[in-house]
Amino acid sequence: MSRVNPTPAARQFDEGRLMQVLVAPVVSEKATHVADKSNAVTFKVLQNATKPEIKAAVELMFKVEVKGVSVVNTKGKTKRFGRSVGRRDNVRKAYVVLKEGQELNLTGEAA
Repeated sequence: MSRVNPTPAARQFDEGRLMQVLVAPVVSEKATHVADKSNAVTFKVLQNATKPEIKAAVELMFKVEVKGVSVVNTKGKTKRFGRSVGRRDNVRKAYVVLKEGQELNLTGEAA
């Protein structure tokens, strides 16, 4: 008996989990440059989020069509303040490329 993995379209995700996958949008010069150049939006996501989950979360929350998702894991820097040593958290960023003609408005203004 062979088990067949369902296609991404047939696979269903828990809606409560999808609402938590996207932590925050990344607002930086690089994120703005990437958005202008390749119609991609950048988000901080959970450390254990998968690409299909991220795609489903963006499509669910913003009602847009996603072309692809790229993920970057950034290690947290070690920082010192006097004698105490601290460490920033590791960050997982997702670059979500939208299909042609799709637009995502993160400013909160009515379009």
